[in-house]
Amino acid sequence: VQLQASGGGLVQAGGSLRLSCTVARLTTSDNVMNWFRQAPGKEREFVAGIRWREGKKSYADFVKGRFSISRVSAESTVYLQMSSLKPEDTGVYFCASSSGVVNSAAGVVSWGQGTLVTVSS
Repeated sequence: VQLQASGGGLVQAGGSLRLSCTVARLTTSDNVMNWFRQAPGKEREFVAGIRWREGKKSYADFVKGRFSISRVSAESTVYLQMSSLKPEDTGVYFCASSSGVVNSAAGVVSWGQGTLVTVSS
């Protein structure tokens, strides 16, 4: 699979941003599309995931109610709509594929390159 993330940028606290991840060359191991993030000096952490076929979603507790993951199969794109952004949401956001539902980087099959999100206070 090939994953290409985009949409990062600088936004003020309380603002919104939408990230996109285009997906190409899906394999049988790429059943779930995920977003992870990595803040400076911290480990990469799970943000949200969506089953590509069923559309079932999962979220990390710290983004519930603020972020929404979706996918448009016809566009081969996964989106992460982020609202009520906080400075602690700052980091590089990565899209990633996995064969099943994951909540850590250990289960990821493939990574895309990251896109930087900076939230100013």
